[in-house]
Amino acid sequence: MIKYISRRLLYLLPVLIGVSFIVFTLLYITPGDPAKMMLGEQADTEALEELREELGLNDPFLVQYGNYIKNIVVKGDIGTSYSTNRPVLTEILDVFPNTLKLAVAATSIAIVLGIIFGIISAVKQYSIIDSIITVFALLGISMPMFWVGLLMILLFSVKLGWLPPSGLDSFKSLIMPAIALGAQSIAVITRMTRSSMLEVVRQDYIRMAKSKGQEEHIIIFKHAFRNALIPIITVIGLQFGLLLGGAIITESVFSIPGLGRLMIESIKTRDFPVVQGVVLFMAVTFSLVNLVVDLLYSYVDPRIRN
Repeated sequence: MIKYISRRLLYLLPVLIGVSFIVFTLLYITPGDPAKMMLGEQADTEALEELREELGLNDPFLVQYGNYIKNIVVKGDIGTSYSTNRPVLTEILDVFPNTLKLAVAATSIAIVLGIIFGIISAVKQYSIIDSIITVFALLGISMPMFWVGLLMILLFSVKLGWLPPSGLDSFKSLIMPAIALGAQSIAVITRMTRSSMLEVVRQDYIRMAKSKGQEEHIIIFKHAFRNALIPIITVIGLQFGLLLGGAIITESVFSIPGLGRLMIESIKTRDFPVVQGVVLFMAVTFSLVNLVVDLLYSYVDPRIRN
């Protein structure tokens, strides 16, 4: 197991190098001058040139990228924010708990509702309940999360006054962003659970369990659901990683101080080190989530360990 984990972590290196190179290249060719953003449009040419030299912006592209990678490998430094002059990692860790809290809440809601709806839909195949759940799943996939968030704010905050429209100060303020963020994931997990369960319930051992007179709930949860878990776990892991990235839009709609807002504000101010750091941090997080999902496989299905 340790050997497997070490090998997977080693595979992570080329992924991170590729991500960092692509992001660094895109930001390098993006129009705009960070020095002007820091000093203002009225700054004189000499001051601008001095700041560009200090930040290394006058160096060739490969030199800038090489220095960036060197600082990460040697010093563990992913840069310093142009706007706040604080380490980028500090900026990220200050707001990451809010994004993580939002993503975990949205994933939890998606797992519970998605699995319940998926099992009911599979057990009641071609019934009215199955049709209703299928329609809602299609709607969930089709509706953009920012649109869902705005509708929820209008209804539950403006009209009814039940929930706060922004922030992340209490449990009540987490409800709307988590539902808006997790709506599409609920639909995806529902559809995957349904299709996986339908494939399993047609197997011979399920018919054998029914012929022996076992109760239906035992057949569904002990035999069918457990053997249908592998693709469901895969989807859940992917959805959690996507929700961390998708939180960018949700945090903007609900004014939540997380990685999303940090990314948007950094793009506006041409704070390239922060943008690069956030993308790299998200890539590492997503890769680690995939590793955890792979490790869960062996516990759900012992045959995978062999």
